[in-house]
Amino acid sequence: MYEDDLRQMIGRVQRGMLSRRGFVKRMAALGLTAPMATQLLAITGAAPAAAQTSSAYRPTRRGGGGQLKILYWQASTLLNPHFGSGTTNQDASRVFYEPLAGWNTDGTLHPILAAEVPSIENRGLTEDGRSVTWKLKRGVKWHDGQDFSADDVVFNWEYAKNPAVAAVTSGSYRDVNVVKVDDYTVRVEFNQPTPFWADAFVAAVGGIIPKHLFKDYAGANARDAPTNLRPVGTSAYKFVSFAPGDNLRAELNPNYHLDNRPYFDTLEIKGGGDAVSAARAVLQTGDYDYAWNMQVEDAILKRLEAAGRGKVNIVDGGGIEFVQLNCTDPNQEVDGERSSIKTEHPAFRDPAVRQAMALLIDRNALEQFIYGRGGPATANFLNNPPRFRSPNMRWEFSIQKANDVLDAAGWARGGDGIRAKNGVRLKFLFQTSVNAPRQRTQAIYKQAAQRAGIELELKSVTASVFFSSDVANPDTYTKLYADMQMYTTTMPQADPERFMNQYTSAEVSSKANNWQGRNIVRWRNAEYDRIFSEAQGELDPVKRAALFIRMNDLVVSSNHIIPLVKRPTVSASLNTLHPVLSAWDGTTWLLSDWWRDA
Repeated sequence: MYEDDLRQMIGRVQRGMLSRRGFVKRMAALGLTAPMATQLLAITGAAPAAAQTSSAYRPTRRGGGGQLKILYWQASTLLNPHFGSGTTNQDASRVFYEPLAGWNTDGTLHPILAAEVPSIENRGLTEDGRSVTWKLKRGVKWHDGQDFSADDVVFNWEYAKNPAVAAVTSGSYRDVNVVKVDDYTVRVEFNQPTPFWADAFVAAVGGIIPKHLFKDYAGANARDAPTNLRPVGTSAYKFVSFAPGDNLRAELNPNYHLDNRPYFDTLEIKGGGDAVSAARAVLQTGDYDYAWNMQVEDAILKRLEAAGRGKVNIVDGGGIEFVQLNCTDPNQEVDGERSSIKTEHPAFRDPAVRQAMALLIDRNALEQFIYGRGGPATANFLNNPPRFRSPNMRWEFSIQKANDVLDAAGWARGGDGIRAKNGVRLKFLFQTSVNAPRQRTQAIYKQAAQRAGIELELKSVTASVFFSSDVANPDTYTKLYADMQMYTTTMPQADPERFMNQYTSAEVSSKANNWQGRNIVRWRNAEYDRIFSEAQGELDPVKRAALFIRMNDLVVSSNHIIPLVKRPTVSASLNTLHPVLSAWDGTTWLLSDWWRDA
């Protein structure tokens, strides 16, 4: 077999166009043993990672498991997946709304509302990468008894791509065409060869809402839909009650479309509080079964684990804790909007200031003294899957070098020790959510910056406010009405296309799109836009990986984005609980399959 043919076949595996079993069979026909073929896939990044989810589902009947109690210390505020701007809202919506497929821990697709995962072999994918055909599962009903069909899928495409709706999922739907083939088949058509076809209707952006309840709220009135807060989905759990920012309750769906599921009779997701208290409630007292996002100092987690009640789950993925340096001016208002792209940040427009800020954060200290297992230091924004990880970026901590850079750029210290130039002082408002590791990180940053003549004013916003999609709230992270901010962004797919579209010019967060655009830092770069567009149509997996590496290098080297530590999915659960976790999807992605030992 020629090298190009082998590369093409491996690329099909990576794009989901050829199953791994099919690859092994084809290699066997050429005299390559199964272990050798599997090793080849592992070397190229096409093989699955070691499974880190729960053991196989064992319950033999629906219900009987009592109550499942989950803690989210960042509470959800809405229950429409198309408006879920933060992880907590996405996960809460996913309790009720299902996509066609989700992402397993190994980066493969798992069918949910789809009857099967499309492939070349089942004729779901075309060789030219221009369309994918989804066959829908039959017999699925909405919680109100109405039938689920292709009409619902097509409606979600129309809904999400409508600019008047201002859906956060719009980027996954506006450039595709969706055709109803029959009542249980839809075809997604692309304008060009598309290597990453598993976007629309998949995972976090793929939750499908019912046409019959949302058709009258599919425009500028979309936010007024009563069902935004009282969901009617297809999932294993039916809605009971919801207090935004506090508590969500659900109950078993007796007509769920999978046998023997769900195991639990009722579900409670309690929001609010803080990560340490949530960790204690599971690992120390056992009052809850599971706690989400253990952004807690690792030394504390280890002490709590010693009680023997529960364990910390660490699942590697693409999450990243990082700092944003605002490209725009948060203190100047243009047409009723601060941080407008019509402005430029008075200090961060100078590359020397941004370089200094990148030199003033000690990532090694963050890993060693704060995050531990839950936060390895990194210089890259894009870290996984491994084939997309750049070898070019390096991080450095040097207060002396930061001072030298600022001196050379003409930023002189004033009488109060704060540097200034042309009337612009290096005094920045640095915001993040209320969370102990983040406050410690802020303090570390502030101390180093002070030694370089930079003053940081620290601001901590309650998580339920910071990550809210409330367009009237000035403290949401999507508005970025501060000079700097810090948070974790997750990678909801085992492919970087949607993850990296957050730095394209088309995704700039603004008043015009209700601050739902994913480019929150407002960074714009014509070369980045061009490379991203090229990657969207590049079917060669090696060339495509190189394009994403280049994108990472462009945005990271701008220093408007300062990666700090990788953020694997870190959670806590009782030893008796068997959650099904995936770092490529939301916590609640397969809640139907959670169970506990009797």
